[in-house]
Amino acid sequence: MFKHVILIFFLLASLVASSQPVHAQEISGPIYIVQPGDSLSSIAARFNVSMNELMAANGITDPNQLAADQQLVIPGLEGITGLLSTEIINFGDSYRSLMRQTQVPDSLFKRLNHVVSPSEFYVGVSMILPGSGGSENNKRVSPAAGESLLEIAVKNDTDVWSLAEINGLHGSWDGLPGDTLFAPGENNNTSTTTGLPSAFVSAEIRDLPLKQGGTGVIKVQTIPGVTLGGLLVDRPLNFFTDGNGTQVALQGIHALLEPGIYPLRLDATLPDGSKQSYEQSILIVSGNYPEELLYNIDPVTIDPAITEPELQQLMQITTPSNPTKYWTDDFISPAISYAESTFFTSRYGNRRTYIGSGAELQVQGFHTGLDFGGGVGLAITAPAAGVIVFAGPLTVRGNATIIDHGWGVYSGFWHQSEIQVQVGQVVQQNEVIGLVGGTGRVTGPHLHWELWVNGIQVDPLDWLIQAYP
Repeated sequence: MFKHVILIFFLLASLVASSQPVHAQEISGPIYIVQPGDSLSSIAARFNVSMNELMAANGITDPNQLAADQQLVIPGLEGITGLLSTEIINFGDSYRSLMRQTQVPDSLFKRLNHVVSPSEFYVGVSMILPGSGGSENNKRVSPAAGESLLEIAVKNDTDVWSLAEINGLHGSWDGLPGDTLFAPGENNNTSTTTGLPSAFVSAEIRDLPLKQGGTGVIKVQTIPGVTLGGLLVDRPLNFFTDGNGTQVALQGIHALLEPGIYPLRLDATLPDGSKQSYEQSILIVSGNYPEELLYNIDPVTIDPAITEPELQQLMQITTPSNPTKYWTDDFISPAISYAESTFFTSRYGNRRTYIGSGAELQVQGFHTGLDFGGGVGLAITAPAAGVIVFAGPLTVRGNATIIDHGWGVYSGFWHQSEIQVQVGQVVQQNEVIGLVGGTGRVTGPHLHWELWVNGIQVDPLDWLIQAYP
């Protein structure tokens, strides 16, 4: 009897084992690292495979059990091995340079990223880069005018034929000045790292993709003596030199700008007066701002005949770009003196409908700053050092103060019960500049903090979370 029980046990164990999914072991393919916000359906759509195929390849029974950083085998991608890394295209990156670096056939790269044409290669777009199964060709080289492919090969300890094969060139005569080529080895970070014109050593756009209400940080290194300018969307860029020799431009993205593709151009003026430019399209994404309805608003404060001139006045004040950068530390909350007892009563970017009291007037807009709760008389402090450029009453914004922090960055503080600074006064971080109140267009006492970057209102919360520039 005991022997029969043992035999039955082993038979059942064998049946259970044979019924377990084996697809995850049988199917091979490249590995994708799950990113925050991914779902199994979005991953399947991105790689043009079915949900069932993806689940079978990974032994998944519940599609809702997916976690960031989880590794997934992607079936059906023959010819690609290793990890599939997610990279965001930066300024100066090109379709051709990625093809050369990854050594992946054009058809496979297009399948991975649903790319139809190289013209879809925008700054800020997330691309899947397959890992190489062979040697790494990460050393970037760029031929100078009159420099042959043979000279490039000798300098980088390789041969002409290898360079031509890696970079898809027809022969030793096919290298063009300024073109970005790849050679075996690691990038030494001492030469031009992108396909930009010769005046540029490097260019980087931080915090991609840029969002509605965000602050674009553009950092550029050039050869000596170059003056920079440019354009982002429809705003001229103002560059300033930091202590490390890098030129930096800060540019706000309007909260109501439609998500889509916009121009980004850098202009370089060389010491001899000659000019070089490079333009690339950049992706602007949604800020995902919610809707708000505000009732019983004083009709005077939403009348365009009143609000528009006041807005134009503010734009004139906040448009100049002071070359002096007053702030040295990270920005801090202007409500820091009572931070433990306050909260955000309204976030930046919220789409608003203002409905006038006793009238049918309705006005559409967005919340241009960050609101802190608090009672009348609480201290308002400077989030960073700067110079007072406005201090006085306004119809919509009530008692208002504006600080110029330099480099085109301004802070505005509305609805105060009392202003405690004067125009021209230099203030330091955490210095008291006024008191919380309920003046102007309000539904109750609060502190409204507004941040302007090169003439555009941006989300102040970003500046509390991370350092700029």
